[in-house]
Amino acid sequence: MDPFIRLISSAIPLSIENVDTDQIIPARFLKGTSRKGFGENLFRDWRYHKDGSINNDFVLNDTTYSGKILVAGDNFGCGSSREHAAWAIDDYGFNVVVSSFFADIFKGNALNNGVLPIQVTPEYLQELFNEIKKDANTQIEVDLQAQKITLIATESSASFEISSYKKTCLINGYDDIDFLISNTSEIEEFEKAQV
Repeated sequence: MDPFIRLISSAIPLSIENVDTDQIIPARFLKGTSRKGFGENLFRDWRYHKDGSINNDFVLNDTTYSGKILVAGDNFGCGSSREHAAWAIDDYGFNVVVSSFFADIFKGNALNNGVLPIQVTPEYLQELFNEIKKDANTQIEVDLQAQKITLIATESSASFEISSYKKTCLINGYDDIDFLISNTSEIEEFEKAQV
């Protein structure tokens, strides 16, 4: 994974609540075993009509909006535990998803795949939606080190929680195995002390 320390980007607003993992990546697209290629089917049933034509009313198809941050409605990632949902979000190009609540399994899958889920208050989430609606190019700064998200134009910010372990992994671009390898000498010292 690429290290994540700080990001400044515009955002795509998905003001839909209770988005489940089947809406994020429909089950019929789960045949792949590689993490690549899932982005093209992110929100497939919302991005395209049944005849395969583009749904111009869906926000991801609206060229007004762009960015590496997805600002989503409350209860994002509910439903089944499929890791493919995090793969699709990452493969599409999002580094951050902001919501006022995440399903625990989705949150863990996102963190394990280099996507930072930021949980904010409902009030701050609405503030983000309002600012993006006013200016589609509004810039948002995510500072993982400080655990802070900021609307640059208004300087309005909010803190967010993340486990110290996952924070370390994201900052260094580690998955769980990389983290263990980075601690090889400490592990060896511990084992020597047990003899």
